[in-house]
Amino acid sequence: MAKGPRVGDAAPDFELEGTEGRFKLSEHRGERIVVLFYPGDETPVCTKQFCSYRDRADDMTALNATVVGISGQDVESHRDFTSHHGLTVPLLADPDKSVAKLFGVTRPVLGTQRATFVIDESGTIAWAKIHALGLDYVGVDELATVLGALPAAAAAQSE
Repeated sequence: MAKGPRVGDAAPDFELEGTEGRFKLSEHRGERIVVLFYPGDETPVCTKQFCSYRDRADDMTALNATVVGISGQDVESHRDFTSHHGLTVPLLADPDKSVAKLFGVTRPVLGTQRATFVIDESGTIAWAKIHALGLDYVGVDELATVLGALPAAAAAQSE
């Protein structure tokens, strides 16, 4: 298994093109970020995963976190996938899998492994789940539980 950052480590910074323009992780300091690595557009489990987020868009908004998906397809593929299913989560293109490698979620032959990383306001990995087979995914309720268990941001604590 590839080595990547663990809970408590600083999240590796990255910048990728996506369905809503460029996304640079370090430009989102002060926000909670959920990074969803997934194997591929239009695959059965990935389609089910991202459609489940679409179907619960209000609950996703209530997470009070910036959520992005990352896989190895190009932006055009991501736009087609988004358009075909009316998806609501921005998708980022990692065609050389450099970001997946930074996070330790690439596998020989299979490519990008399904994984979820929650990054806190300071840029630290607060929670991670790497799926062995990729046949399941982190749903909205689990994301809400994980984000709800995180300590409040320092700025919110001082109010």
